[in-house]
Amino acid sequence: MPADLDLLRRLAVEEHGLATISTVRADGTVHSSVVNAGLIDDPVSGTPSVGFVARGDALKLRLLRTAGHATIVFRRGWNWAGAQGPVRIIGPDHPDPGFSQDELPTLLRQVFRAATGTHDDWDEYDRVMAAERRAAVFIAADRLTGNG
Repeated sequence: MPADLDLLRRLAVEEHGLATISTVRADGTVHSSVVNAGLIDDPVSGTPSVGFVARGDALKLRLLRTAGHATIVFRRGWNWAGAQGPVRIIGPDHPDPGFSQDELPTLLRQVFRAATGTHDDWDEYDRVMAAERRAAVFIAADRLTGNG
């Protein structure tokens, strides 16, 4: 069965949003890390995407900004599905002309919820996100792969 957005969404939920993201370093080697992610449309283009929230000082954020594209994979048992595509970063250090920075706290909450996250104190969540200069990352689901 070929991968599709429904499979990606199902695996994301079943794995509580845990996914592996990969991008390239300047020397061509691959950088991978685990993130909490979920399906959410890009807030500027409306493109189906996989989104996650990253610390402003994270190496992956710097590499994603430079590379401009990434692959993200969800797996559950032997089933897996991934999305590959260009990256959009929106955060305090990554303004996007198509997005109002005033809406960043709401956007970070939406991405967190899409990644199966919940929080008991959203004001505290917003405070931490701002202090850590967190950014929302969107990987367009331009190419889907998987075996599920």
